[in-house]
Amino acid sequence: MGAEHIRRWESGALAHAVTDPFGQGPLPWLRGSENYFGDTGQVVPWYADPDLGRARGGPRTADDVRRQIKGFASSGAVAPGEALDFHVTVDPPQEFSVDIYRIGHYNGEGARKIITSPRLAGIVQPPPLAADRTVSCHHWWLSWRLQVPSYWSIGAYVAVLTTADGYRSHVPFTVRDDHPADLLLLLPDLTWQAYNLYPEDGRTGASLYHAWDEQGRLLGEQDAAVTVSFDRPYAGAGLPLHVGHAYDFIRWAERYGYDLAYADARDLHAGRVDPSRYRGLIFPGHDEYWSVPMRRTVERARAGGTSLVFLSANSMYWQVELGPSPSGVPDRLLTCHKRRGPGKPSLWREVDVAEQQIIGIQYAGRVPEPHPLVVRNVDHWLWEASGAVEGDLIDGLVAGEADRYFPRAPLPDHEDRILLAHSGYRDGEGVPRHQETSLYRAPSGALVFASGTFAWSPALDRPGHVDARIQRATANLLDRICKRD
Repeated sequence: MGAEHIRRWESGALAHAVTDPFGQGPLPWLRGSENYFGDTGQVVPWYADPDLGRARGGPRTADDVRRQIKGFASSGAVAPGEALDFHVTVDPPQEFSVDIYRIGHYNGEGARKIITSPRLAGIVQPPPLAADRTVSCHHWWLSWRLQVPSYWSIGAYVAVLTTADGYRSHVPFTVRDDHPADLLLLLPDLTWQAYNLYPEDGRTGASLYHAWDEQGRLLGEQDAAVTVSFDRPYAGAGLPLHVGHAYDFIRWAERYGYDLAYADARDLHAGRVDPSRYRGLIFPGHDEYWSVPMRRTVERARAGGTSLVFLSANSMYWQVELGPSPSGVPDRLLTCHKRRGPGKPSLWREVDVAEQQIIGIQYAGRVPEPHPLVVRNVDHWLWEASGAVEGDLIDGLVAGEADRYFPRAPLPDHEDRILLAHSGYRDGEGVPRHQETSLYRAPSGALVFASGTFAWSPALDRPGHVDARIQRATANLLDRICKRD
């Protein structure tokens, strides 16, 4: 397949057969006035078209065919005072720089530039290694070491890599510490990597969903990778497919002054999260892939009175394992056998520990086109002062994927339980389905909320998708968890 046939958006939401209109979300370098509709019908940032980028004299997005500039970090999360290593390839070799942004509200800007690196010497790194569909760049040379100052704020960060001739790519990372806070935000980096098809070159790239054949055709799940590596860039622009879900929540929560700590899913897996330090754990976006240690920590959190908030659908669906890189660095390989080969099933619900036993509802299926969320039990405190009325339709809020209550699956132990939305939609075959939003109180007093849709976080702070009823309902929930008046 020729390079001209590989575009950054072709193997995104469309290739994964997921209609996710909320993908990456607005960042400070993606202005609303600089977006246009590409041939997929989706909004595409202006710099995704090289000709349009040149015409405007602005940066252009690197791709996985020419690899103008691509990179990854040695760790997903780092503490203030620690170092973060960046491994970057630049073709043709030339100088490049790294701008570090922190995601937040910042008077509506969405992020703030923190530092810019010195001019760095870029080299062409070796091609990615591939073995049994597992693609890794662990053999790339170190390009730049960022010593994170002790005074940096914890949070979600993006490194923007830019070549001297104006090509750009991105590397997300997290700055965390273990200080107590009201809420701990957990970034779903396992799910981000599961969907990562780097390199999107028509030959080498593979995710847990797709791979290429010798003719450059995109293959399905049966031929995809079983193990994927964190030692590689993210495909396309370098941002994970669903990263915008988390960024939407962050901007909104920081705007209203919630006391947030930050970590990622691998921190949860590795035991670096002590749930007793927080009133609530927030899972802000598509969080589909969970290891056994992750689930045990969350069960312990709920038993200890720490609330759980799942702001997206299809959480805790696949059971996975994490392993070390070839050089022995822990938690750099993500394995999920799904339904292939010998061994136990990989769906949590197929090993008699359905996700509903924690979340209260569970994954029901994809939503081909956005549908209204239908409000139920409006007299509940979650909807208080939201302006919602019984049966209210919140346009477009059931989107991407949906959860619902499964009567045949066990429910968690609870003191009380309520469904706060019941919304009809049709699946890809036109069959009527429904979505539900759930809240229950565990015997420990912990609240467990599940939105049951991809579109809840975007409704908090995504331009064009904000809904005041969802903003108020979320504030009611978090205020109660944080014990605010």
